Amino acid sequence: MLNYILDETIIAISTPPGFGGLGIIRLSGKDALRIAKKIFKSKKKEKSKILPRQAIFGNLYNFEQKEFFDEAYLTFFPEPHSYTKENVVEITCHGSPAVLQEAVRLGIKSGARHSHPGEFTLRAYLRGRIDILQAEAINDLIMSTSFRKAKIAYHQVKGRLSRKIALFREQIIHLLARIEAAIEFPDERLRISPKKIGKSLEKTIPFLKKLILSYDTGKALTEGITLAITGKTNVGKSTLFNALLEEQRAIVTPYPGTTRDYLREKVRISDALFSLVDMAGLGSPGSAIEKEGMKMGKRIALQSDGILLVLDTSRKESAEDFRLIKEFKGKKIFLIFNKIDLPQKMDKEKIMAQDRSLPSLEISALKRTNLNKLKEKIYNFFVPKIQDGENIILHLREKLLLERVLDCLTNALHLLNDGFPDEVYAEEIRKIIPLIGELTGEIRVDDVIEDIFSRFCVGK
Repeated sequence: MLNYILDETIIAISTPPGFGGLGIIRLSGKDALRIAKKIFKSKKKEKSKILPRQAIFGNLYNFEQKEFFDEAYLTFFPEPHSYTKENVVEITCHGSPAVLQEAVRLGIKSGARHSHPGEFTLRAYLRGRIDILQAEAINDLIMSTSFRKAKIAYHQVKGRLSRKIALFREQIIHLLARIEAAIEFPDERLRISPKKIGKSLEKTIPFLKKLILSYDTGKALTEGITLAITGKTNVGKSTLFNALLEEQRAIVTPYPGTTRDYLREKVRISDALFSLVDMAGLGSPGSAIEKEGMKMGKRIALQSDGILLVLDTSRKESAEDFRLIKEFKGKKIFLIFNKIDLPQKMDKEKIMAQDRSLPSLEISALKRTNLNKLKEKIYNFFVPKIQDGENIILHLREKLLLERVLDCLTNALHLLNDGFPDEVYAEEIRKIIPLIGELTGEIRVDDVIEDIFSRFCVGK
């Protein structure tokens, strides 16, 4: 796709599929206005010149049948002052899929090509109007399922994160230039002290670490945080699963071992997305199938972002309860004391004594007691806190590249402190520049670019 992307005029419907009050057809390319004039005719008797960024009232025109088929407005955005930095035309008409599709068909008949997903934004990126961070943010803004994510994406579209990365890049280039000048011209007394270099490197590390950690929040807003609902058999895991989803998704019976496979569903709590996994109870299996289900459940729990460990307070605490707390040590665990609607037999104090730092709550999943409070506590415990205005990264691609940048900085600092020659630690710093270029899209990796834009809707 990248080989011929700029050569042709493209056309697509830019509004979502389905029926609506209005629909928009967008064209971009050198022939956008010429093609648009074939399928749109102004209602003005005098054929006045189409003025930039001024909507003109008229009709969609079928030049094959020589007839009008809808009223519409046409707006022309000349290059380079347009979304793609090419000539762009937007035609707004009624939101009938039949009308919109006919307009696109006639546009293609007149010389346009149907756009690929994300091709308008891809042209904006390739022509330098935006960088790849802004391009990803545009799709994030379109696909936002919470206002919080939309706000973060909007600020990234406006270049907030890009400017921070650009400033960091300038600092690295400036430092590297001074180091390399000292290496190339040893007699010119240009060398800066290792202490100053070390301080310069150390100043940049907190910024990178904070940005990398922000991905946990970004993931919560985009992909969702995976929480494994686990515990012994028959403690009410499936009942809790259904209660959190507010629907009867899992089969619930009074018999142990009902759940042998696992169920995964997404639920939104406030502005964060959670992927809940209901699985087989852990303990002594009663059959080969149950044993396999427990193995699978344990594996999923260990791979999850967090654990909702359900305990049955109507039964006495057991060695298995204590073992599960120890088994998942190192993961974020939230203890849920379930079945408080029944006579209580568990000594909760003994359970909490295993690890006083673990958050907990007493609930009845069956009676929905404390369920809203549980959702609030789950959100506060598993979703990292951020301040308004903080930069958040929303994509794993960005996190992995920033981690590589941090590794280079950390390696350079170690080599510097260990007394290695300037050439050695300078090489580690030098590696950072292309990594930042890949992050912002200044250095183009076609497979990555095509993957990013393939997730866009057609018409954007």
